[in-house]
Amino acid sequence: MLKLIFSLSSCYKNYTSTLASKEKEFAQLIKDNQGLIIKVSRLYTNSLEDEEDLFQEIVLQLWRSYDSFKGNSKISTWMYRVALNTAITLFRKKAKSLPTNELDINHADFIEDDDEKQQQVSLLYTVIKTLPNVERAIVMMYLDDLPYKDIAENLGITEVNARVKMNRLKKTLKEKMEKYA
Repeated sequence: MLKLIFSLSSCYKNYTSTLASKEKEFAQLIKDNQGLIIKVSRLYTNSLEDEEDLFQEIVLQLWRSYDSFKGNSKISTWMYRVALNTAITLFRKKAKSLPTNELDINHADFIEDDDEKQQQVSLLYTVIKTLPNVERAIVMMYLDDLPYKDIAENLGITEVNARVKMNRLKKTLKEKMEKYA
């Protein structure tokens, strides 16, 4: 009986040690890739509070599916997939429950300082937010220099389709940027 108790105690210690190691590994993964999560959160929300909520929900979903990551793709590809699916799912839920209004974009409302580069980045985010969900995701991943192969894999489309969509989106974004500039 004493051997059984000692054995169970040893197993519990190994389990808690492994769990602590896994938590540290996951925390480092989130720290290293928080920019990816922030971008998704920013592009699929309209307020800081919603952005923070979405960030937390994405991290929670990443944790829940962490054990299922098989390593068949890059960790960033897997994180994009989880983050985008979480954002789009929450966006759809909110769209069903809340009435939506057309965005009335006034570029001057988004200028935080006189820095021209900051103004352009702010305008770009504003214009990207006017795109449908899939197009937002394509632009975001493209801006993060993901290869078209990874973009296609994340969205379940062909690589050729991802390229064609991005080329069309470049034109659309350019036109919208010129319109609001």
